[in-house]
Amino acid sequence: MTKKLLLFITFLSAVNTFAQQDGYWDKDRSTTKEINVSARDRIVIKTEDLPLGTTEIVYRITLLDENQQLASSLVSVLKSIPDPTGISQGSAGAVFILSKISGDDKCTYAIFPTDKLAVEYKDSGKTLESCLIQDTPVSKDAKRLSIDKSSCLSDNSSALWFGFESKNWIMKQKIILEVVPWVDKKLSRGWSVDNRKMIIDQCKTSNMAQKMTNSDNFCVCVLDKIQSKYRYQEFQKLLPVERSKVFKDAGDSCFSETSTSSAVYSDLRKEASLLIKKGKYGDAIAKLGIIINDGKGTVLDYSTIGNSYLMTKQYGKALKYLLDGEKLDNIELLVQLNLAHAYLLNDNYKEAKKIYKKYQNQNVTDSLSWVQKTEQDIEAFKKAGIKNEDFEKVLKLIKE
Repeated sequence: MTKKLLLFITFLSAVNTFAQQDGYWDKDRSTTKEINVSARDRIVIKTEDLPLGTTEIVYRITLLDENQQLASSLVSVLKSIPDPTGISQGSAGAVFILSKISGDDKCTYAIFPTDKLAVEYKDSGKTLESCLIQDTPVSKDAKRLSIDKSSCLSDNSSALWFGFESKNWIMKQKIILEVVPWVDKKLSRGWSVDNRKMIIDQCKTSNMAQKMTNSDNFCVCVLDKIQSKYRYQEFQKLLPVERSKVFKDAGDSCFSETSTSSAVYSDLRKEASLLIKKGKYGDAIAKLGIIINDGKGTVLDYSTIGNSYLMTKQYGKALKYLLDGEKLDNIELLVQLNLAHAYLLNDNYKEAKKIYKKYQNQNVTDSLSWVQKTEQDIEAFKKAGIKNEDFEKVLKLIKE
C-alpha cells in the first residue's frame, strides 16, 4: 500500500509541474481544529475566514482514539494535487489513505452557510436548512465542495459552520476537522460575477457604448482593463471623478482598437442607410453626425448627411457639410451633385448652374449617369414637398 501511494503522489507531482495554475490551495488560511465531543453531544465549529476568491474547498473529518495522531495533514496531501479537478479525477483517495484511523467512534455532521442556522442546529439538531448533511454515522469523511455545484459556497461566503453530533453513547470522542480553500487568482482580486456585471452595465450606458449596435465586446474590453489595473476594493475607494476617468481611459483605449472602431462606424453607416430608406432623415443625420464629429467621416458620409439635410429642408446646414466634403475630395461627383442641389435650394442658381453643366456628360457611379441621378433627386425633392421654380430649368439645362 505504501509503495502504491508513493507512486500515486509522485504522479500527481508530475501533473502539477505541467498544470496551468489559475489558483492555489491557501494553506495559510486553512482550518485545522481538534475537538473533543462528549458522548451524545452536539457541537458547532466555525472554519477560519475564507479568503476572497474562494471557489472550492476540500475538507476532511477524522475521528481518532485518544492517543492516535494523523499520519499526514490535509494541507500536505493537497500540495501534491495541482487543482480541485485532480480530486475529481481520483486523487481523493489520497485524502482518505493518509488518515490513520482505528477504533469504532462515529459521528454525523452537517454544514451550514450561516452562523444563525448553525446555532439552531446546536440547540435543536435541525438540519433542514443545512447545505450538506451526512446523517449516516461515519468515522472518517472527505469531500470537495465547489461554488458552482454546492449551495455551501457563494461569492459572498466568509466562512462555513460544521455541526457534529457524537454517536458514541458512553465515551467522548476526538474529531479532527481540516478545511483547505482553493482560491481563484482572478476572483481573489474581488471581481465577483456581480461586481463584473456592475461594471459592464455601467459601461453600456456610456456615450461610446451607445454608438454601437452591440456593445458587449467593447464593455468586456473595458472590464478587462479595469480588472487588470485595480483590485475591486481599490476601484471602489476611488473618488467618483477618478472612477469616471478610469472608465474614460479604458473606453478610449478599447475604442481605438481597429477592430472595435471600424465595426462601430460601419454599423452606424448601415443604420443611417436603413433610416434613409425609411424616410427617417433626422435619425440618419444623428448617426452620421457621430461619425463626422469623431473625425472619422469619409467624403461619402458628408455627401449623405448633406443630402439628408436637404431632404429635411435644412439648406444652410446642407451647404456647410457639402463644402466640407468637397475639401476632402473635390472630384467625388455625388458630393458635387448634392452641392449643386444645395446652391439651388439656397437660391443661388448661378453657382448651381456651373456645377450642373460641368458634369452633365459624366457618371456619378459606374452605372448611373449625372443626368439620371439629377432627375431622380429632383423627383425625390418633389415627393418630399420641396418646391423650387428652377427645377424644370435644371432638367432642361442638363439635357442640352
